[in-house]
Amino acid sequence: MDTCCTNRKKQRTPEEKRALCNRLSRLEGQIRGLRNMVEQDAYCTDVLTQSAAAAAALKAFNRALLSDHIHTCVAQDLQNGKEDTAQELCEVLQMLMK
Repeated sequence: MDTCCTNRKKQRTPEEKRALCNRLSRLEGQIRGLRNMVEQDAYCTDVLTQSAAAAAALKAFNRALLSDHIHTCVAQDLQNGKEDTAQELCEVLQMLMK
């Protein structure tokens, strides 16, 4: 099965989808937990601690997705001579590093 990006879509394996969706589900739970903490007047540093954990989980999601993108889409595009993919990757990395 072709797992590369085609027409700006990415065909992911069921395992890839499951892993990414699991990360997103955990993130959703953390965000709901943050909302509940605010609604229940939790102490500021407790909310900030949970917020930092959610931010770290989002960064981990981004790292996993970026790694997969580099190993599949970017690698195949470069092998096929599509050099603009390297520029696109640089732009994404700059955005993520802000």
